[in-house]
Amino acid sequence: MNQGLLLRFENLVQLRGACWQLRALSSRKVCGPQWKPVQLSAHPMEYVLLHPQLWPKHRLISAASSQCRHLATKEETKKKKKKIPLTRGEVEIRQKMTVEELAQAMGKDIDHIYEALLYTDINLDSVEPDSILHEDHIKMIVQKSGMKYKSAKLKEEKERKNTDAVKRQVVNYPAVLTPRPPVVTILGHVDHGKTTLLDSLRKTQVASMEAGGITQHIGAFIVHMPSGEKITFLDTPGHAAFSAMRARGTNVTDIVILVVAAEDGVMQQTIESIQHAKNAGVPLILAINKCDKPEADPESVKKELLAHDVVCEEFGGDVQAVNISALKGENLMVLAEATVALAEMLELKADAMGLVEGTIIESRKDKGKGPLTTAIIQRGTLRKGCILVAGKTWAKVRFLFDENGKAVDAASPGIPVEIMGWKECPSAGDEILEVESEQRAQEVVAWRTYAEQQEKMKKDLEVIEAKQKEHRLEYEKKQEKLAHLTWRQRKAVLYKANKHLMFSRPKERTEVDENTLSLIVKGDVDGSVEAILNILDSYDCEDECKLDIVYFGMGDISENDINLAEAFNGVIFGFSVKANESIKKLADKKGIKIKLHNIIYKLIEDLKDELNSRLPSAVVETTIGEASVLDTFSVTVGKNKIPVAGCRVHKGLLDRKMKFKLIRNRDVIWKGRLASLKHHKDDVQVIKTGMDCGLSLDNNLEVSIGDEIICYEEKEVQQTTSWDPGF
Repeated sequence: MNQGLLLRFENLVQLRGACWQLRALSSRKVCGPQWKPVQLSAHPMEYVLLHPQLWPKHRLISAASSQCRHLATKEETKKKKKKIPLTRGEVEIRQKMTVEELAQAMGKDIDHIYEALLYTDINLDSVEPDSILHEDHIKMIVQKSGMKYKSAKLKEEKERKNTDAVKRQVVNYPAVLTPRPPVVTILGHVDHGKTTLLDSLRKTQVASMEAGGITQHIGAFIVHMPSGEKITFLDTPGHAAFSAMRARGTNVTDIVILVVAAEDGVMQQTIESIQHAKNAGVPLILAINKCDKPEADPESVKKELLAHDVVCEEFGGDVQAVNISALKGENLMVLAEATVALAEMLELKADAMGLVEGTIIESRKDKGKGPLTTAIIQRGTLRKGCILVAGKTWAKVRFLFDENGKAVDAASPGIPVEIMGWKECPSAGDEILEVESEQRAQEVVAWRTYAEQQEKMKKDLEVIEAKQKEHRLEYEKKQEKLAHLTWRQRKAVLYKANKHLMFSRPKERTEVDENTLSLIVKGDVDGSVEAILNILDSYDCEDECKLDIVYFGMGDISENDINLAEAFNGVIFGFSVKANESIKKLADKKGIKIKLHNIIYKLIEDLKDELNSRLPSAVVETTIGEASVLDTFSVTVGKNKIPVAGCRVHKGLLDRKMKFKLIRNRDVIWKGRLASLKHHKDDVQVIKTGMDCGLSLDNNLEVSIGDEIICYEEKEVQQTTSWDPGF
């Protein structure tokens, strides 16, 4: 009996083992290549079945459960991608997405991607989960799935530590602060005598050196008073084009001397100068110039200024007014004493110790010295060897020069100085900060460049998204128009629409618009280039001729400028720069125009002439004679009846060589040539005022009594641009 029970138990165990094998096989079928057989113990299954002492109940249960647990927690199944919930059916796509990444982004399985790829020309046998899909195929898959796509935003980099240089804290200890000379800016309208005034104070000939007697860029000078005081003067341009330079001058100044010509009174740049001073919170001193002229009226000037909130002391205000003659040197010391008195009231002091701080007034490139900047020192003392940062460039100071070009060893607060040693030209108006080492300077420049790039990337991304949205809307509109057609009809329509592009040559597709003026702008200093670009920004006649600024910069005309002008069929405009003989010969050989000027309004006039030459000629009609139709009749010529108009000339003359037009009820009915012109029975060439004639029009056109016959001449006239730069 024990033997029978044992056999029955063996059969039961074998049946149980068979069940587990069937279950394992089904798991293998579902899991595919991920399933692997696992040895449960050191003893094979047959050995367990033949030896009852080795297969207790808990051992079998644990073995079976361990096999199930292994299949569920296998390493490959841990990597199974989770479905990501979508927001409003939108899928973020990017370039070079794999099949697996796209499935994850869409919240679908890979088989769904394969199914969508059946509608493309891709060979599915070559597609693997890590295969990279083309952007067009990605968009098509998303659309086929009934979803919308949007471009993924640029990945935000790990937040970078701000390593920018900053100003020192303001120190208010009287022992540290030392007196400094006042920085005085001379403002006013063009040609009101600002440079002549400064010239008289310095007893030099600055005005005669300036082209046309007009200041083209800022000059910074020190004037030594007989009493020993120093005054730093900034002479800013009065021309309308240099508004930004005047604003920059007031931002670093302590006192503004407003120069107004006694015979001209308040002008446009005078009002603008007052506004600059108010915005900067700087006190004014009024200098009424040219008082030596017979037509001078200083009192009228003072009354005009009341309308602009400039109240002189005699009217109960706080603005000092001094009548001067800069040319003859009258009352100049009175003006200087008024400036010194106002500076004493302001108690101007600065910290001459510690790291240097200042502001760049002007920058330029010198052929021998490289990039140079004129700066006003505001804190600290600048010496040779100092490491400076301004904008996105830095300098190790090699030399310092005063306004006369003489080398100096140091520059204290309030002193203008020219700095040599910059890696590149910084922009006028940039803040100068001294740093500890060259490594620190490079770190600051790298951070500022990075910050600018990040800002530009954000703006570019906004533009890209807007363009994509615009293109998507256009595409949807086109699809709506073709929605009622079958795919064959749609394909035929698209083929016909794009046929002319398919068979055109590449040169024809990328034809440059001839009605475009490409410019290369070169200037002597940064402020001059800035002023020219500000004027060009006001250009608003793109429908007449497009204006394209290919390049702008500082320095003389170079071979690179010639090559750029040749590539873009452009014109080179230079302001206060030179072009050597070899450059001129190269330009002549390549047919490139080089236009050099020293006065800004002449440069703009030349630019307008160049724009005019790019405009197509306009046809202008000039009336030569007018006649009225008094009667109509027909003349038989062969078998044909020709309508003839009997006319009388009441203005000018009718010349058969010219063109004619027929006017009926103020509408032009016909334009063309006369078939015949007769006086009585004679063929004539000209009919004068008061004479009668018979005429027939070409094409045997019939006329009516009361019609007007106009004889006119067409002339081609060169058009002129309607752009008004403001001066």
